[in-house]
Amino acid sequence: MTNKKKRPTLQDVADRVGVTKMTVSRFLRDPSQVSGALQQKIADALEELGYIPNRAPDILSNAKSNAIGVLVPSLTNQVFAEVIRGIESVTTPAGYQTMIAHYGYSAELEEQSIASLLSYNVDAIILSQTTHTDKSRKMLETASIPVIEIMDSVSPCVEQSVGFDNTAAADAMTTVMLESGCQHIAYFAARMDERTLLKMAGYKQALQRHGQTPITLQTEEASSFTLGATLLSKLLSEYPDADGVFCTNDDLAIGALYECQRRGIRVPEDIAIAGFHGLDISRAMVPKLATVVTPREEIGKAAAEQLLKRLKGEPNWEQTIDLGYRIEKGESL
Repeated sequence: MTNKKKRPTLQDVADRVGVTKMTVSRFLRDPSQVSGALQQKIADALEELGYIPNRAPDILSNAKSNAIGVLVPSLTNQVFAEVIRGIESVTTPAGYQTMIAHYGYSAELEEQSIASLLSYNVDAIILSQTTHTDKSRKMLETASIPVIEIMDSVSPCVEQSVGFDNTAAADAMTTVMLESGCQHIAYFAARMDERTLLKMAGYKQALQRHGQTPITLQTEEASSFTLGATLLSKLLSEYPDADGVFCTNDDLAIGALYECQRRGIRVPEDIAIAGFHGLDISRAMVPKLATVVTPREEIGKAAAEQLLKRLKGEPNWEQTIDLGYRIEKGESL
């Protein structure tokens, strides 16, 4: 597998429209500097070609930047902090800098961040999801640099992915909860991003396989301990027979567990609780949290190692690298 065609240049856009490079350059600086008729033609050509503005000095336009672009949905989420640590443990010794941007789980903001990173001539890019806008895909296809998507090893990827099977992991944890005796398991979902939906699908298929009806409490809000407590209160009000809670991440699970303790509800005797990712706090709390342990730092390392190999010209690379997951029963089941 090799990289694709050369990224479009200013001259390519000019040729497409039938004007000079200077005219296109003026449009990029200020569209009002060209006629109204040309504005639309140039804009259409930029869109069709997937043109990426170059913010690097001209003398560096054809040189390596020794920088890796990294897009994460959140800079405060510990999951991605560990991914970044894994990436930089490989890139820094190799002489590469990381240019990190976050997009707040917004496909439109991700599109803007991809354009920004590519405009600085990053040598490769790591993305944290596999769903993108059409424009993002166009830019990635024409950038002619290695692209790796992380945290998901199942969904179709642009070029290469490093991660694990979110659906299988959620199915496995739900199955463990069923085997521990839970009869009415609820799923707490926040953000409703692609990985949350994959996990929820795994939860549902496990319940349906056992002839049980799914109970899902969903919100677009960001995950937090407080939100976990709020969802637990809502669950008890709407589904008083619930005896299990599986959360899309550890933050929600910890909040739900603390709310149980505040209410005098025994965990796991009255309600079993499980999270996802296996954050450090999940092993330090009492009771220890049941959770799906995911290899975040290892994913970052593997993604960076793959990029460096490809940048050195390695022609043969695996399209998908699945690093798996581990079920930790803790003491909350």
